[in-house]
Amino acid sequence: MLQHVYERVAKARYLTSVIVATDDQRIFDEARGFGAPVRMTNSGHASGTDRAAEVASSDTAEWIVNVQGDEPLIDPGAIDTAILPLLDEPSIAMGTLKKRIEDPNEVHDANVVKVVTDRFENAIYFSRAAIPFERERRNGKQEPVYFKHIGLYVYRRDFLLKYSELPVGPLEKAERLEQLRALENGHKIRVVETEYESIGVDTPEDLEKVNKLFDASLAGVMPNG
Repeated sequence: MLQHVYERVAKARYLTSVIVATDDQRIFDEARGFGAPVRMTNSGHASGTDRAAEVASSDTAEWIVNVQGDEPLIDPGAIDTAILPLLDEPSIAMGTLKKRIEDPNEVHDANVVKVVTDRFENAIYFSRAAIPFERERRNGKQEPVYFKHIGLYVYRRDFLLKYSELPVGPLEKAERLEQLRALENGHKIRVVETEYESIGVDTPEDLEKVNKLFDASLAGVMPNG
């Protein structure tokens, strides 16, 4: 799975290098085995952002993209989509993705993080709850459009190095969502809409689902690029 993630991320047009960052010797050895650059990091990091910041501290790259290692179907095009706004607007320090929710069951699923944005596509809030809340339901009225957050992040290097030092606020503690740290400290997050459907592998059932998708791809169609 790790090799699939690495090889797909490496296809993103705007990335110049891909590094596996881990605190696990097994992952380190596996990455070395298929030829990926890999860094062993501190085991005390509370989040992937903190781990990415450690790697960035010894790197000169202007931009850092944080991709989770459990998404073997990651779309390289989605990575490029998240990067482009930061290239065009120097004022944006952090970017991520959102996907329109098609399955109504996901709206009230606390494991599916929802996001609302302003008309400039900057994040207003991320939540495990259903946002926006529909106060009144009327027959024939169109329901709100819900978006889920895709956990892929793009940072300007100088911002990322400061990010792990920002104070953790009550919203991040309540929701247990690290991206709220940026909002609580007054920083903007640009959120770009994508058609990419994130499929993380967190359970044996997830792995079985992904394996079936790979089997289906042998028949001619590979989901998400």
